[in-house]
Amino acid sequence: MVYSVAVAGASGYVGGELLRLLAGHVEFDVRTVTAFRTAGRSVGSVHRHLRSGADLTLVDTTVAQLAGHDIVFLALPHGASGEIAAGLDSDALVIDCGADHRLRDEREWNTFYGGKFFAPWPYGLPEMVIGGSSDGRVQRDDLQGVKRIAVPGCNVTAVTLGIAPGLRAGVVQPDDLVAVLVVGTSGAGKNPASELFASEVLGSASAYAVGGIHRHIPEIHQNLTCAGGVRPTISFTPVIAPLSRGILATSTARLEPGVSKIDVRSAWEDAYANEPFVHVLPAGQFPRTGDVIGSNTALIGLAVDEAAQRVVTVTAIDNLIKGTAGAAIQSANVALGIEETTGLIVNGMAP
Repeated sequence: MVYSVAVAGASGYVGGELLRLLAGHVEFDVRTVTAFRTAGRSVGSVHRHLRSGADLTLVDTTVAQLAGHDIVFLALPHGASGEIAAGLDSDALVIDCGADHRLRDEREWNTFYGGKFFAPWPYGLPEMVIGGSSDGRVQRDDLQGVKRIAVPGCNVTAVTLGIAPGLRAGVVQPDDLVAVLVVGTSGAGKNPASELFASEVLGSASAYAVGGIHRHIPEIHQNLTCAGGVRPTISFTPVIAPLSRGILATSTARLEPGVSKIDVRSAWEDAYANEPFVHVLPAGQFPRTGDVIGSNTALIGLAVDEAAQRVVTVTAIDNLIKGTAGAAIQSANVALGIEETTGLIVNGMAP
């Protein structure tokens, strides 16, 4: 079966990645692409690297333009996708790559985002482990057959995949979690900002949203609670580095008393043993962002700092693929009962 697809916000970085990946999906046919400021232009003039669908014309982002498609991907700023989605047919599969339908707590939304609060949708991180179940349940189980999906934030994906298995297995403590992320500039989107100019970024690195104010923090709390963490606390610090794309998340957690290195490695390896896109590296190996660029893969390196009695995980993802566009397509595959890996790439492009 071939599904008709519309991509809203197709002129941005995430929209471009959706178009690039969807071009290789044998069951998804992109028929409509929308934008705001670049409406009226061709896809090829906005995304000069895209040859597939280059002649498609970007149209205004309206409910009328998006209606009538089997699948709608929304790659819009927060506050924009909620209003659009509310007007779409309930039979369409709608995947929101923005923040509007991620959070369950309206107070957290008001604190970190503001504006109208929209009801949460099923969460689009298939590999996320769920605590309190004896059958090893994962988020994938809650995506099958759904018509609405909220894709995680890219930083959230890296931290969640890196820490959640330890919480579910009970080998780490939920308080005093720490995550420091090296992130590429594409995570900020295409809107011009002086701090992202090449002259500011090249040869330099800078922390931002320091001190617990980053918008992804409540989403991380939500996920780690879902994994089994009781009132988790995390110090989360992102650092812009001279990379166009990629995230390298170093996350640490205190060991529970009596936990061994074998217990730790088993917790992570058991969580991801059968996952096509999340791989735990052998002991002593740690990923680089270059290992995953261009792929829907997350690589995790794992160590125990015995002197500090902490687990250290290093997780690498491509923020535009596993962090957003790839996760959206992967989740859509699950929801529709299509082979989960369809249209997605497991191999990175390094060097």
